[in-house]
Amino acid sequence: MKAGGVACTDLVKSFGDPPIDVIRNITLNVKRGDFVAITGRSGSGKSTLLYLLSGLDVPGSGQVTVDGERLEALSPEDFDSFRNERMGFVFQFHYLLPELTALENILMPARRSGRHLEKKAKAEALLDQFELSHCRDKVPGKMSGGEQQRAAIARALILEPHFLFADEPTGNLDSSNGETVMNIFEHVNKTLGTTILMVTHEPDYAARARRQIQLVDGVVAEDSDA
Repeated sequence: MKAGGVACTDLVKSFGDPPIDVIRNITLNVKRGDFVAITGRSGSGKSTLLYLLSGLDVPGSGQVTVDGERLEALSPEDFDSFRNERMGFVFQFHYLLPELTALENILMPARRSGRHLEKKAKAEALLDQFELSHCRDKVPGKMSGGEQQRAAIARALILEPHFLFADEPTGNLDSSNGETVMNIFEHVNKTLGTTILMVTHEPDYAARARRQIQLVDGVVAEDSDA
């Protein structure tokens, strides 16, 4: 397995007609095991950058490398497998499947790779670790917002990915549940070495990351690692 972090070179992304550059010639290198907060005002390009770095979106030009693999060089099948095995995703909305229980939702990435039986004990352990054991057999509609988001994080971590990409993961949560999410992120970063890239508009949460990258109009205005 190739080692490496997340890197991009001369990344450009445009939208609209005529096209407007939302990401403008960004070059970054995120080391394995880092915890990075991507900040900036609404419209600064921070979510777009996260989607480009994770392969959820394709750049207009430039290159993205994750774990030593150039994403654009992977076939669609190889990329799907690569993303499922090595990347976890957490969004502002939990995107749990409404007809599945918390346990079944958490096991979804493992089911896609045929490893759900192997990972069931891991899923049970995550339920316990995230104080969700009482939600094991509940569908999302019977869970609180904080419980749903913790289940979504557990789903993202079930295959012990190298990288966790999070887009405003506390955006729909109250301060107590937001604090719980941040504690989980800090724990997996420190104990598992999971590389975390997190978009946030909350200065207090951004300050808990090891590195902050601030975007202004699609360019890096500040980088605490620079």
